[in-house]
Amino acid sequence: MLHRHPLLSLSTLAYLGFVAWLTLTPASSAPTSSDLVLRVLARLQRYDELTWLTYDRAEFLANVALFVPVGLFLLLLVGTRFWWVAAGLAFAMTSAIETAQRSIPGRVPDERDLLANTAGALVGIVVGVVLTLPATLRRGRARRTRSHQPA
Repeated sequence: MLHRHPLLSLSTLAYLGFVAWLTLTPASSAPTSSDLVLRVLARLQRYDELTWLTYDRAEFLANVALFVPVGLFLLLLVGTRFWWVAAGLAFAMTSAIETAQRSIPGRVPDERDLLANTAGALVGIVVGVVLTLPATLRRGRARRTRSHQPA
């Protein structure tokens, strides 16, 4: 699988490295613990339409968004026929991250992160299935046409 798609594999590994950097860095030096985030949220909450956007909700949505590419990359690596393997891998990865965070100073594992990360990966998987559906249908038609032709 990885040797057949070297560029996709490299892109996936690079993105997973980015996810690891964001999620496994000690809280004191984490790239996500920034006054900038709080200032942006405060500014957004000035608009009546965005008063619902609390820090907890923004963090949840960010976790969903962070894992959309994970689901998409995993789906492309394992193939749409095995979308459930991509979902399982994403769930296993986010479980491993939450477990590892127990031993990282300042990090707190949270079941909501497990839910958000898995939901994001599932969104990525659905996007991947939808985007690859035309090619999948073409391959299926071509396979059926070849099997019905006389030898």
